[in-house]
Amino acid sequence: MKFVANAIVVCATVAALGSMARGQDTRKPGLYEITTTMSWQQSPFPQGMQLPPQAAAAFGGAPHTTQVCLTQEMIDKYGAPIPQQNPRQSCQISNVQKSATGMSADWICTGAMSGKGSIESHWSPDGTATGKVHFVGSMQMGPNPTPIEWTSTSSSVYKGPDCGDVKPLQMPKEQ
Repeated sequence: MKFVANAIVVCATVAALGSMARGQDTRKPGLYEITTTMSWQQSPFPQGMQLPPQAAAAFGGAPHTTQVCLTQEMIDKYGAPIPQQNPRQSCQISNVQKSATGMSADWICTGAMSGKGSIESHWSPDGTATGKVHFVGSMQMGPNPTPIEWTSTSSSVYKGPDCGDVKPLQMPKEQ
């Protein structure tokens, strides 16, 4: 159950990360506060299963707010932050498309959570940004893989150039 909780938190973060990109003239490295909401189209959990309160937000429904440190390197390469990797899975970014007002990419994962996701982010000159990740695949639940499908949407707010104790995001692998 702990692995599943960690995998879902990583997945929810995907959408949050996709929402933080800014327009060419307004993108800034630094600390962002991201609010993400995740919804399951096909959940790996049995119907009626009660989750611990801290896991319930990550597994969908209630908005989840977190802080992320974005580097100039990530802005330059992807136009937006890219999902961070869980140690029990291997995910890669491919088909990155950037424009003045957005970005999109494919997110392909193997391991305990396998499948393909689409990442997109849209921003405007006023600094507002929204993001969305849609993932279809399977998650290892005991001895058998279980089909999953989820969508995560997010918005972000720039807090300033100093990330404080929040560690910068790591650059992902590319396919």
